[in-house]
Amino acid sequence: MSTLTQQIYQRANELGFELVGITPAAQSETIERYQRWIENGYAGKMGYLKRHLPLKTDVRQLLSEAKSVISLAINYYTLDPPKALAEDPTRGQISRYAWGDDYHDVIRQRLAELIDFIKQTAEAELKTRICVDTAPIIEREYAQKAGLGWIGKNTNLIHWRSGSWYFLAEVLINITLEADTPSVRGSCGTCTRCIEACPTDAIIEPNVLDSRLCISYLTIELKGGIPKALRPKIGNLIFGCDICQEVCPWNSKAVSTDEPAFQPRAENFAPKLLSLMGMTQQEFSRRFKGSPIKRTKRRGFLRNVLVAIGNWGDRRAVPALKAALSDDETLVRSHAAWALGRIGSDTAKQILQTRLTVETEQEVITEIQDALLETAQPSQRSKNNA
Repeated sequence: MSTLTQQIYQRANELGFELVGITPAAQSETIERYQRWIENGYAGKMGYLKRHLPLKTDVRQLLSEAKSVISLAINYYTLDPPKALAEDPTRGQISRYAWGDDYHDVIRQRLAELIDFIKQTAEAELKTRICVDTAPIIEREYAQKAGLGWIGKNTNLIHWRSGSWYFLAEVLINITLEADTPSVRGSCGTCTRCIEACPTDAIIEPNVLDSRLCISYLTIELKGGIPKALRPKIGNLIFGCDICQEVCPWNSKAVSTDEPAFQPRAENFAPKLLSLMGMTQQEFSRRFKGSPIKRTKRRGFLRNVLVAIGNWGDRRAVPALKAALSDDETLVRSHAAWALGRIGSDTAKQILQTRLTVETEQEVITEIQDALLETAQPSQRSKNNA
């Protein structure tokens, strides 16, 4: 291994990237499979994935001078929430990756420092491109080729020693670096725990995820209403989902990161559902400043919280739901109506009937009408109201 390559590995490790690998900048070997995935509709409403398809055919579409791809992974695993908290229907569950600071900001800063180091070390004019999650690159393919792990049946990259709680990133660079060609150690074997554990059956076959069924997609990427048939299956997950990683045997080897930025913020760790209701836009922006949760915007986040409250189904939520039924956002009002229908008490029914007389948006009117039908079916009501 050349001295420069060794120095890049060492500096990347010092910056917190536990896994590092290098491959030549070349055309994607999985682009046809990815294109079929999109053509099958599995990307849902993420239209940008189709728009970015031409860029993903070759990393040199992003940096024409690219000679090498440095693939990196940084651990974000911190702890497992107590079972009592995770199963408490009065609390919302947020995906681990969003407990702390926005990883995009953290990783971009580290990659910038790595590039500064290479500029000082390499005897060449440097041209680079940083890629962090949102860049149009099939990053798991390059990470697997670089020996960072294999792509598991749940479509996550898994490392044999430490599991899958990793953020991935890449640096495209116009220097020919010594490439890694390691044999990938480990595999999923015959294990299908992730497929069996998914509440919505989103992993339709090994290594194939239908985003339209995935709770992470439904609670983060989807901007409109969550399909009614899927709402009861979401439980108390209000931002993302970790189930397919939590059940993975390889993650039993996970070691906690000491990165301060990824440590849980108190307000993001199993928050009380009712404490999240009634947030103004200013309060939402202040509470989730510098957090990945801001991606959903206030209306999307409250939509998720309302689904969780509907699944909780307790009458104590009725006052908060009544207020949400008058929210400025159509998306919030429609899901508040659904949650009231799930509770199904006489008070909930009366609130729905009153709102129906003044509601003007057809989307909400339909939700209220369906919710009133729900209140008329006692067998559908929550056991909390039996």
